[in-house]
Amino acid sequence: MTTEGTRGADVTALQATAGSMEGVGPATAQRFTALVVDDHPLLRESIVTKLRTMGAAEVYEAASVAEARARAHASGPCDLCILDLGLPDGNGLDLLGELRNSGWPRLVVLSAADDPYSVRAAFVAGAQGYLLKSASPSVVSDGVRRVLDGGVYADPSVASLLAAGLRGGPSESGVADLSAREIEVLRLVADGKSNKQIGETLSLSALTVKSHLARIARKLGTGDRAEMVALVMRAGIIR
Repeated sequence: MTTEGTRGADVTALQATAGSMEGVGPATAQRFTALVVDDHPLLRESIVTKLRTMGAAEVYEAASVAEARARAHASGPCDLCILDLGLPDGNGLDLLGELRNSGWPRLVVLSAADDPYSVRAAFVAGAQGYLLKSASPSVVSDGVRRVLDGGVYADPSVASLLAAGLRGGPSESGVADLSAREIEVLRLVADGKSNKQIGETLSLSALTVKSHLARIARKLGTGDRAEMVALVMRAGIIR
């Protein structure tokens, strides 16, 4: 359970992040559509408002994975999605991967998590941007603009994690091709769980788990469970 003191600190941090969108400038050359996924209303409202000042023709909102899926199904791919990883009903990485596979062209993670696993996993799942909720106004603004312009952006405080190998060695070994679901499967393999236990944890059939492992084996070039785990651990994808 979250203590009152911790919750108060979280609220303060969220209010500071809401203000970090204040530096966004005039509308971009082209109008765009966007989806903002975060369970904190104040932060979500601030991001929506500032995206409109950047030229957003339509901005949809969602506070959970389920709501985001419904919005995405109703609207189809938007030009941009800004989402948190820590959502109340599921892992934002799953949602990120689903949107990428559905043709969403620009995905930006705005998260409080600055650990290597979260950063690298987000880019592997298909993000073009990773911003911290504690970021300065200029960093948040620059990141959103960069991705809208078709680029890739990482908060300076986490950029070194990418330089450590996300776009280098791991891509050669197939780690960068792993989906968010495949990474989840490997995390459970690393915990020593059987196919049946993995299926029960992820609400999948044993046959589906077996299929995931077969695809992972093709991507990583090995069907040995220990070698699979070693490869993704060396890449920093799981701990």
